[in-house]
Order: sequence, then structure tokens, then C-alpha cells
Amino acid sequence: MRILVMGGTWFLGKHTAEGALARGWVVTTFNRGRSGRDVDGVEPVHGDRTNRADLNRLAGHGPWDAVIDTSSSDLAPREVFAATTALRPAARRWVHVSTVSVYGGWPHQPLTEASALLDCPPDADGSFGYTGADGSPTKYGFQKAGGERAVTEAFGGASVFLRPGVILGPGEYVGRLPWWLERAKRGGRILAPAPAEQCIQPVDVRDVAAFALDQAAGSASGGFNVTHPEGITFAAFLEACLSETGGAGAPVWVDPAVLVEQGVKQWTELPLWRTHAGVWAVDSSAAVAAGLACRPITDTVRDTWRWWAADGRPVDHPRWAEHGITPEKEEKILASL
Repeated sequence: MRILVMGGTWFLGKHTAEGALARGWVVTTFNRGRSGRDVDGVEPVHGDRTNRADLNRLAGHGPWDAVIDTSSSDLAPREVFAATTALRPAARRWVHVSTVSVYGGWPHQPLTEASALLDCPPDADGSFGYTGADGSPTKYGFQKAGGERAVTEAFGGASVFLRPGVILGPGEYVGRLPWWLERAKRGGRILAPAPAEQCIQPVDVRDVAAFALDQAAGSASGGFNVTHPEGITFAAFLEACLSETGGAGAPVWVDPAVLVEQGVKQWTELPLWRTHAGVWAVDSSAAVAAGLACRPITDTVRDTWRWWAADGRPVDHPRWAEHGITPEKEEKILASL
């Protein structure tokens, strides 16, 4: 296999490139050369994917059996379309990392691949879409739905879309799991969102990378929800964080209505917590049938702590600062109970 990884220097892109090399594949990566070091063993090509001349230059390094796009999360549909059209003559398949946010029903409704997608044209610019009053749908979701359309326009039935919810693991740049690990290490009374038995479905970055590589080598088309098929309760998740870090802490489970009343921001101040009914009800059975294999989430917690404790340094990203409640606010809420 000869593949091109769009990105390839951090988190999912890095794990994808490393996984491909471990399979004995020939790997080209394309990025700006700013966010991380190129993986040893790849053919690195540096350039800006929003620049048509750079894309045309990249196409000259093909052909490839597949492109795996891990770096389009901040791009408008028309920028995805420019890349797919420029690279179509040099690639057989396109595996596109998308998001569950492309569904009109997320996060309110349980989802399968048959759920309706948001509507966005493939040539839309970054202004298309809107965010609803309750936070859904999101402009981001519209943009990513348009990105999927852009891939389909160029690659048709040779397109595969991976729609993860939350990706965790070594190298995480958003800061969700590292924040919980640091909070567990600090110990004490830990503000925790009830119910303790709420199941969450984060998926390990290495398992997403492996599934992307399987799809690059396969012949399937269409979308796959990529969420953990078994999940883990919030209580077991926090227990794993405490166990790995050695923190002497005790979760204090607080009713979501109280957290909302106290102004706790869902999804960010208490990472992975959100009250919407469908946020952790994303069916991944189709992906499992196609080969998705997910390690226990406790393994993800363990390996992320080992990476983090060994001076793990994620790529700088603005979303990192959004995550985690301040100790002062947490203590004030706990004192009021």
C-alpha cells in the first residue's frame, strides 16, 4: 500500500502514519511543518493545503492507493473540495475523518448511520451554517457536512467517512482526559456529574487510526460512526483516573440541574459531561462489523497518564484553555451543597 496522510505529525495523524509504517506501507505526509515533527520513515511534503499550487505539487508525489485526511477540521467545504479535486487523479480512495456533529439530531437524539445529515453545499465558504440557541446544530457541524459532500463530489463511491464523537489517548491536544487526570492527582473532593452510572463512549486515538488504515486498504464506502461500542461509566472512568494517578480523591456526585444552576459549562468545565440525551447514544455497530476494535477505556486512561507523566507535550491548541473548572469555582459549588 502507498498512502498519503493529510496531516501526520500530531495526535490522530501521527498515530495513523506510524500505524501505516508498522504495516510495511509506503507513507507520504502533507502538512505545513509547523505543528510537530515528521514521523521517521515517511516521505514528508510540506505545503499549505489551501494553496492550489501546493496541492498540485503534492499530486506529483503520487500515485497513492488511498488518502487519509486527518487535518480538515478547521477547513471550509470549498477548501476540502480543492484538495479532493487536485488529488483525485493521483489517488484511488479517500478516507475522511469527519465528526458526529454532521448529524442534524446530534446531540439530542440517538444516532445511527441512517440518521439525517445537516445540509451544506460542497463549495460553501467558512460563513455557511449557524449554531442553534441551545448549542445545536452547530456551524461546525454544517461545515463538516459540507466537507463530506466535497469528498463525495470528487471520489464518489471511493469515499469513506469516519464520524467519531470524542477521541482520547496519548498525544491528546484538546485536554479533556489530561484535565481529569490532573484533577484526580490533586485529590480531595472532586465535583462529578451525576448519575455516576452514566455511560460515555470516548474512543482511543490508536483504534481510530487502525480503523482508518483498514478502510484505506478496503473497499467499503459511506459513513461509519466511530464510538466505543461498550463505553464506560463515569464512575469507572474517574476511578481509573484516580487509580492511575494515585490521587487520594473522592467524587461528589452532583445532580446535573444543580450544576446547570451553578453555571457549570457543559462539555468544557467538566469535560465529557453533557446533559443532552443523544450525546453518548451513538451506535457504532456498523463500524464494529467492518473491523473497528476498541481497547478498554481504562487502557486509554493508563496510557495517556504514562504519556502525560513522562512530560507529554501536546501540540498547542486554543481548545486546551477551554477545558476544566477552576479550583475556586469547584470549591464554591462543593461548599454550597
